[in-house]
Amino acid sequence: MVSEEGRPQARGARLRPVAGLGVALAAVLAGLLVHLALPAVPQLTVCLVLGVVAAQVPALVPVLDGPLKPGLALASRRCMRIGIVLLGLQLVVGDLLRLGWPTIAAVVVVTLVAFGGTYLIARLARLPGNEPILLAAGFAICGVSAVGAMAAVTRSDAKEQARPVALVTLCGTLAIVVLPLLAAAAGMSTAAFGRWTGAGVHDVGQVVATAQEWGSAALAVAIVVKLLRVLLLAPIVATTGLVLRGRGAGALKAPIVPLFVVGFVVAVAIRSLVPLPPVLLATAATVQTVLLGMALFGLGTGIRFRALAGTGLRTAVVGLASWALIAVAALAVVAA
Repeated sequence: MVSEEGRPQARGARLRPVAGLGVALAAVLAGLLVHLALPAVPQLTVCLVLGVVAAQVPALVPVLDGPLKPGLALASRRCMRIGIVLLGLQLVVGDLLRLGWPTIAAVVVVTLVAFGGTYLIARLARLPGNEPILLAAGFAICGVSAVGAMAAVTRSDAKEQARPVALVTLCGTLAIVVLPLLAAAAGMSTAAFGRWTGAGVHDVGQVVATAQEWGSAALAVAIVVKLLRVLLLAPIVATTGLVLRGRGAGALKAPIVPLFVVGFVVAVAIRSLVPLPPVLLATAATVQTVLLGMALFGLGTGIRFRALAGTGLRTAVVGLASWALIAVAALAVVAA
């Protein structure tokens, strides 16, 4: 039998995440307002920045680490994973194949070079724990979403994700300003700029913000190239899981492919094989944005600059070197 005293405690346990989830949702709405006022600023970037800023305010830290923590932790994990599944509904394999095999091969090679190169840079800089592989996934594949997916297979906690999330966001935002200026100076064509942006910018939202500066034609090309990189999320995560399994008993607990990555692949298959109503796709895209925005706000609240200050210069060098690597490597896609 359950005592009368136990019932309110159980009910209270169920309600504990509500406050944190509510604050995360409010951050998404704030991000939308900022994006509507400043279209060049991605909504999801605003969500992350709001979380990071809140985490640096001493008066807010006890609240973030206290009553809001269960909801923010749920947002950073569960909302991120569901958002990644819904991201699969943006991919149509037929659209990717129309890029042509030379471009497809170039994108795959660039992604693998960026992954391996970023991992090597981070290891040489002695970033601790799983941070090198999280950073490699974020820079090479699809930004913070890839960090979250790789964190699941490596069993990385929020602290290990903090630095990769911050670097991916900061360097991806830098690309919004720098890439259009470099492309204009080089006399790059609209189509070439679209391919370069899709192959060289980390997060989907950052790709949109960068490519739209050169018009709808560049944006259309950039999105398709970017989504091809997103499609590589599943095989790279699966390969990482297999490598971890091969390292011995300590790694046997790591899943080869997290369930939500399987859901992502299923979503890609459904979108590619089944004609879905536009209203369903639009709704899924909106829900995806909301969930990823909540997740990014939750992750942002775990980033404490004081804790990262000890490796500030080293961290900045890793981020800039990795950003330059993928930007240069992505030029191969322009030539394809």
